[in-house]
Amino acid sequence: MTSSIIGDRALPGLSNGEIARYSRHLLLAEIGVEGQKRLKAAKVLLVGTGGLGAPLALYLAAAGVGTIGMADFDFVEESNLQRQVIHSTKDIGRPKVASAKDRVKGINPTINVVTYNTMLTSKNALELMKGYDVVADGTDNYQTRYLVNDACVLLGIPNVYGSIFQFEGQASVFYAKVGPCYRCLYPEPPPPGLVPSCAEGGVVGVLPGIIGSLQANEVIKLIVGGGDTLAGRLLLFDAWKLTFRTLALEKDANCPICGKNPSIRELVDYEEFCGLKRRDEKSVETITAQALKRRIDAGEPLQIIDIREPHERAIVHFPQAKSIPLGQMVRRIGEFDPAIDAVFVCKIGQRSVFAIRALQEAGYAGRLLNLEDGINGWARAVDRALPVY
Repeated sequence: MTSSIIGDRALPGLSNGEIARYSRHLLLAEIGVEGQKRLKAAKVLLVGTGGLGAPLALYLAAAGVGTIGMADFDFVEESNLQRQVIHSTKDIGRPKVASAKDRVKGINPTINVVTYNTMLTSKNALELMKGYDVVADGTDNYQTRYLVNDACVLLGIPNVYGSIFQFEGQASVFYAKVGPCYRCLYPEPPPPGLVPSCAEGGVVGVLPGIIGSLQANEVIKLIVGGGDTLAGRLLLFDAWKLTFRTLALEKDANCPICGKNPSIRELVDYEEFCGLKRRDEKSVETITAQALKRRIDAGEPLQIIDIREPHERAIVHFPQAKSIPLGQMVRRIGEFDPAIDAVFVCKIGQRSVFAIRALQEAGYAGRLLNLEDGINGWARAVDRALPVY
């Protein structure tokens, strides 16, 4: 059982309209009038207003959380609408925080919504997060997850964590005062590129709705108090097999930020920590879609290699490309002609970098080019009859 993170703060009253709005909460002995007042007094920051942030914002607003902060620097795109249900078709092109604020205020005009249309960084995170009672992490990259975790530990507030990929999701509460933090579970990030993003690997649309709703549930329990939270536990969900598992997590006494002798006492460079600043590697040469089109039209000899898997190539076919999936690249190195430039194609020009590096490390001596922005860039700049996905 947990105590409320609100503590002994003076609580606001409830108007007759609020009593009517939240009557189903008030009928629950575990929440009641006192719990609803705590929700009204609470301040929750959502980092990200995408797949996970959508149900978080909607349900916390509906629950009556008094102040909801939303931090996101992205804009609504058509591909978001398959899962980010807080946005609508008319919002395409708008800042996500603006779209999300409109929807949240439409659900509950009595709450205060604070938006931050900016990227969370080591320079602004502590100042931005200070004053909030809890942070809900709806991000999709490791550098921001470590940043959110470390900032929460330094500020002494809980971090309600969620992550999704394809059909699998995770959720937990990382609260160093009572249990482990994110670094206790994942001391080191995976090598860059090892785990594809949802933009590259895909995600079933309902998954973030499920995980984000679980996060909202944890936020409500932390505010109201009395429930068993996911602090010290990691919830694993598989949407395809429809299974839930819960793993016990232990606090790491040697954790560099929440252990007995912490070595991290301020926010660090998380791009560098996650290996995204690789100064020792040879840069990968790129070619724009327009430049590739000119070379094709001129009849220049080229090896165009599509590294996508068969199910992804079925979405859109790249003309004149030979298929060699990323996992087969080094094994099929003998199929390349070092005397002819090789151009590598993926969806957005990220996975193909790893194909090029793999060949470089295997000793391939020919010229290797990465198609800038991938096949989506080709569709936008050269062949607009092709779909962008």
